Amino acid sequence: MIGIARTVAALVFFCAAAAQAQHADTVLYNGKIVTADERGSVHQALAVRDGRIVALGKSAELRRLADKSTRAIDLRGRTVIPGMIDVHMHAIRAGLSFATEVHWFGAPSVAEAVGRLRKAAGAAKPGDWLVVAGGWTDEQFAERRRPTQAELIAAAPDNPVYVQWMYGWAMLTPLAYKALHINAESDLPGGGKFERDAAGNPTGAVVGGIVQLFDKLPQPSFAQKVEGTRRFFRELNRVGLTGLSDPGGFNMSPDAYAPLFQVWRNRQLSLRVVYSYFSQKRGKELEEFKELTQLLPMGYGDDMLRFNGIGERVTFGMYNNDKPSDADKEQFYLAAKWAAERGMTLTQHWHNDASVGHLLDVFERVNREVPMTGLRWSIAHLNNASEATLVRMKSLGVGWSMQDAMYFDGERELKAKGEAALKRMPPLRTALKVGVIVGAGTDAHRVANYNPFVALRWMLDGKSAGGVALRGPEETPTRIEALRMYTAGSAWFAHDDARRGALGVGKLADLAVLNKDYLSVPLEEIGGLHSLLTMVGGRVVYAEGEYAKLE
Repeated sequence: MIGIARTVAALVFFCAAAAQAQHADTVLYNGKIVTADERGSVHQALAVRDGRIVALGKSAELRRLADKSTRAIDLRGRTVIPGMIDVHMHAIRAGLSFATEVHWFGAPSVAEAVGRLRKAAGAAKPGDWLVVAGGWTDEQFAERRRPTQAELIAAAPDNPVYVQWMYGWAMLTPLAYKALHINAESDLPGGGKFERDAAGNPTGAVVGGIVQLFDKLPQPSFAQKVEGTRRFFRELNRVGLTGLSDPGGFNMSPDAYAPLFQVWRNRQLSLRVVYSYFSQKRGKELEEFKELTQLLPMGYGDDMLRFNGIGERVTFGMYNNDKPSDADKEQFYLAAKWAAERGMTLTQHWHNDASVGHLLDVFERVNREVPMTGLRWSIAHLNNASEATLVRMKSLGVGWSMQDAMYFDGERELKAKGEAALKRMPPLRTALKVGVIVGAGTDAHRVANYNPFVALRWMLDGKSAGGVALRGPEETPTRIEALRMYTAGSAWFAHDDARRGALGVGKLADLAVLNKDYLSVPLEEIGGLHSLLTMVGGRVVYAEGEYAKLE
């Protein structure tokens, strides 16, 4: 027995030595490699071969894996983190118009935002549309207000202008109203109304019916949609993202996915995308899912693009409805059971803890008939989840897809719900204590900024875009816990946590080299972090400065 044991030990040693003897494709050294694994390991260097990490350790040791063909990257003390994964971003839709929009992400004032519009007008032809599709809030502006119609007209007098705030408000200039043939309130789609000031005069803005109003805007060409997708995904790489889960959304009929598929076919995808299908046909949701998924089984795709089930609107009757009828719940149950029987992942949008029991009742009914273990279903948003709700989710194996909505809308929620409620919104530490899997994201780009570092700063300081402290320390995670929600946590929802979400031997080489150290930089500077070098499967997808030559 001793001889056999020695032989086995020798074989193990030989195999390990042989693996080490193979040269690496890439070695990153002289850095701070934050693995973000459960042990919280930190190393100096990392080696990559065939798209996967083959070694972690000290710089001197790993440089021995390099030969003349190895790409050796001196990190000069910089921090490396796993590539982040946004668990809930409407990125496919955002890419369609990214190349033709004006962006107000991070603008500190109305003056700066209007200035960006003025600059875009200077580069546009008279009559060209200028569209700000979202991703901003008046709470981020020093003036603490939204722009006026007069300011938009002054910035772009020869262009129709459309500026949208979330899904509740849009400001249009007279040229925009004329181009859309809107002459009276009765011409507004979706039951929209003209906003009026205290004296009853129209301000130029529209409230309500915003989804239908946006549909009336001119569409970019197919080529512009393809280019916008490429540009948006590269921008996501710049802020350290290497993957995302896309839940579909309004205006996302099947043909809206064609530009993404074109980028994928051209092998130009620069991050890993898993996507769900969001129902578009009221009253015919199950039939729609059945028709579209006949040739699209769960998990269909490859390492860069993969189908990940249904949601976040599974049925119209259970979407933004705090008082669903028995008929609404039955319709949802039939769709959910159908998905479970086919091994499909399901994600469901829900905002209010007081009514989420309706959803969980249906989940529990499905689970009694088709066990949900392994399906990785989730609830998106639910910022005021109670501990009791989280316990029910844990018992079902349901994850929580959490976004930074309170960063953008927290001050309004503060006025509506009060200080005590906001101190635990969202209850991040409670979720960790209960053991619910939490994935972090943004819900970008109509309602939020896509930048994960803005979300991470908010997760850690609990402050609104206007700097008002909202969430209390009792629900504040550590920096590593927050990062793991954005990496391993989000990977779980994509059924990919065994392959990515941490930097370890055998894992995919998805990583970001940061401009500053996430673990030690002052808290208020985290929102300004970005990647100097981003890799997906060992391939450089973004690089700047001294690393630019590597791309």
